[in-house]
Amino acid sequence: MKASVTEDCVACELCVETCPEVFQMGEEFAEVMEDEIPPEHMDAVEEAAEICPTEAIIIEE
Repeated sequence: MKASVTEDCVACELCVETCPEVFQMGEEFAEVMEDEIPPEHMDAVEEAAEICPTEAIIIEE
């Protein structure tokens, strides 16, 4: 699975707090550090997508 962050991100850092192994803050918005999400982090990535206030995290299979 892959994840990406759209430009709708408001840099609230909830995704970074939820899964710092995959997300980091860039200059303007959050970024995904992994091309492929490791299976052990999928639950946290899905949680980050659910709590994102602008629904800026996209998960693709």
